[in-house]
Amino acid sequence: MSDRTPQSAFFDRAKKPPATEKKQSRRAVEVSNFFLADVQTGLGPFLAAYLAAAHWRPDQVGLALTVGGVITVVVQTPAGSFVDRVHAKRALLIAGSLVLAVGAVLLSLSTDQWAVFIAQVLIGSAAPFLAPTLAAITMGLTGPERFDIQFGRNQSFNSAGNVASAGLIAAISRWFGNRAIFLATALFTIPTVVSILMIRSQDIHHTLARGGREQCDEEPQQTESITQVLLSDRVLLAFLVASSCFHLANAAMLPELGEMLNHGSSTTAAPFMSACVLVTQIVIMCSAAFLGRAANRIGRRPLLLLGFGVLPFRAVLYTLTHATVLLVAIQVLDGVANAIFTVVSVLLVADRTRGSGRFNLAQGALATAVGIGAALSNLIGGKLAQECGFNRSFLGLGVIAVIALLLVWAFVPETLSRVQSASASRSQPAR
Repeated sequence: MSDRTPQSAFFDRAKKPPATEKKQSRRAVEVSNFFLADVQTGLGPFLAAYLAAAHWRPDQVGLALTVGGVITVVVQTPAGSFVDRVHAKRALLIAGSLVLAVGAVLLSLSTDQWAVFIAQVLIGSAAPFLAPTLAAITMGLTGPERFDIQFGRNQSFNSAGNVASAGLIAAISRWFGNRAIFLATALFTIPTVVSILMIRSQDIHHTLARGGREQCDEEPQQTESITQVLLSDRVLLAFLVASSCFHLANAAMLPELGEMLNHGSSTTAAPFMSACVLVTQIVIMCSAAFLGRAANRIGRRPLLLLGFGVLPFRAVLYTLTHATVLLVAIQVLDGVANAIFTVVSVLLVADRTRGSGRFNLAQGALATAVGIGAALSNLIGGKLAQECGFNRSFLGLGVIAVIALLLVWAFVPETLSRVQSASASRSQPAR
């Protein structure tokens, strides 16, 4: 008779899950990132051009985008805390996707203020649950040792979805009009739900998924308090402030470009936005997996300084030309900045919360900081564009980008430990 208890067997399975057993779930997470990106792309920068074509003023467009941003800010941190606690993470992803679909349908039916604002409330309420839940599932599938690599792959698939969606949306808008963009977005929910259901719930280690130490799920580890995680860590606090400034500078730039070109020719606005999104997402798609590995080799800080550093240059370049081809080419810098921020910011949060059981709460706080910056960016950018013109608006946003870079340089040290880097290197399979 074996002297091994069922509990000890559970520990063995939790600590050393066979890689082949979770391969299907890891691939399903990647596919889910692809299709969920399709849904979110149609609700992003295309909305500004859509409303401008419906004769909304720049300040009205900024206000509409701000409404969704404010709702996101309010919900984001509680959403992260909720993801830490809930085990039904697949159901949470499905519910969020369906709410986004409802918002998309509403936008397709009307551009009246009441319809747009209700849709923005729905979208702003659902979106905060999606990214933290996908990251939590990834952490639960891989553990911290291979999270960097898998998260980078996830972002590559996410950007590939954005690329596919942007190309499809450009064709749809050309042949069927701008309203059809949002109907297509709602239809993207169907493959999203199917791919989420392919993730096997038994493959997700829920203690690891919330940033806890590897142990039995039936004996929950005591988590650190919110004060310990968010208020006592000066490095994390400094990074949250820098992230908010980064998106305060970044979020309004692409929508303002769409508005600026829409005033010249409304028929070219949607194809231009598609081209910009394509360039940005192709850069992210090609670099995200590499960045996940590079962040373990050279560290988080050098990559962050590079990503934050290109944003001021992008703002200045927008003021030097109105040539469509050159403006699209400038989006390469947007791809570099967003690829680095998307991948490395979550890795930094994972570094600072390892073992705390509050990984998703900190993700929510990061998303809240990003949401505050993005919401204010659309409001401030819209006002500046209305009162001072688009060029001065870009320059004002560029000054904020410089402030974000200085915050990272002065207050955010390297967070990758040598032991962590060596452990990740050993976990990589031989080529």
